[in-house]
Amino acid sequence: MMTQVIVLPHMELCPDGAVIEVTPGESLCDALLSHDIEIEHACEKSCACTTCHVVVREGYRSLEEPSEDEEDLLDKAWGLEPTSRLSCQAIVGAEPLVIEIPKYTINMVSEGKR
Repeated sequence: MMTQVIVLPHMELCPDGAVIEVTPGESLCDALLSHDIEIEHACEKSCACTTCHVVVREGYRSLEEPSEDEEDLLDKAWGLEPTSRLSCQAIVGAEPLVIEIPKYTINMVSEGKR
């Protein structure tokens, strides 16, 4: 049984938004990449940066709790919200999700892209 993930529109990555079907147990980052939504993942999904930060708008409770490492990194993420997750660490469960990819990442801000 696949899980539906709704990706809200993002200016560059998916201007019209997207609805993707994800296999439970897959990370959000892998799911986005496999559907041609090129979310940044500077640390190659090793939970060492914040470039794959997403905000879970619906379905947050269906995800496992973030690890301490993930929470420490999220504290540094641009545009942090209470339902922020690193998509490389957020494993999709059975419940549908609505996610938003923030407008900026720390990388973009530090490189002076505004």
